Amino acid sequence: MVSKDWKVIGIDAMTDYYDVGLKQARHKILKLNNKFFGYEGLIQDQRLLDNIYNEHKPNIIIHLAAQPGVRYSIENPQSYIDSNILGSFYIFELAKKFKPDHLLIGSTSSVYGNSDNLPFHENQKSDMPISLYAATKKSNEILAHSYSHLFSIPTTIFRFFTVYGPWGRPDMALFKFTKNILSKLPIDIYNYGNMERDFTNINDLVEAINLLIDVIPICPEKRKNIIPNDSLSNTAPYRIVNIGNSNSVNLLKYVEELENALKKKAIKNFIQAQKGDLMKTSSDITLLKNLTGFKPTIKLRDGIQEFVAWYISYYKENIY
Repeated sequence: MVSKDWKVIGIDAMTDYYDVGLKQARHKILKLNNKFFGYEGLIQDQRLLDNIYNEHKPNIIIHLAAQPGVRYSIENPQSYIDSNILGSFYIFELAKKFKPDHLLIGSTSSVYGNSDNLPFHENQKSDMPISLYAATKKSNEILAHSYSHLFSIPTTIFRFFTVYGPWGRPDMALFKFTKNILSKLPIDIYNYGNMERDFTNINDLVEAINLLIDVIPICPEKRKNIIPNDSLSNTAPYRIVNIGNSNSVNLLKYVEELENALKKKAIKNFIQAQKGDLMKTSSDITLLKNLTGFKPTIKLRDGIQEFVAWYISYYKENIY
């Protein structure tokens, strides 16, 4: 977004859920651009949000802050309620008060649960999440709809599908697998490898978000033409959009691509599925294409190679 010469205000809690140094290194790069203004703090801090908004008066709010992680939500549920529910509530209150042109909110494919209705599309039932993490994100979607309806806040929900790429989270599979393979340590293969994911490269995801910023939902009474299978609410300027690659890949194939990029074989530890894990995800991105004309362009092999190159450079590992 700074590449568009926009003024961008970023807020990061810098929590220790994973390596704070990695987060700070990201911010350091962003701060090289004089159009980026970075703040550290919790989105639960309503006074902080008000002060930042009063100083900069942004037109757009993109709410991507959350406590992530399916398994961690089982161990530490309170952090998900505090960040994902209470924190989002303060974002919604901010939007109610300042009336942005568009409120955009990150959600997750996990809200679809272990549905057999594949690929997942925005209008299908999604009220049976199997993890607390997914439950908090679904709660955000519902709260956002209420605020959109009551206060006419144009709102778009993104449902992300297994995002990967440089600067990603260390608790994600690609990061953990790379670290362990380079260290000659075993990697855990859940459900004995019988899992499939719709892997979405971070560059494709960012491009999709950039395009959707300008696709603003309008109130029902002002609509003229509605595209087929749109997820627009009947009572609010509110829409849900899948952002995925629309190509499910078996976990073992994923590991194979990583082995090729690293030129090393993994030591595989096959174990049972974990609580809260989806067995398969697959995105129907027809709506994304119809709204923006965009479809993902980065192949999994190329995306993994890009991540490995970044990882080696950042951690200065030697793969030979």
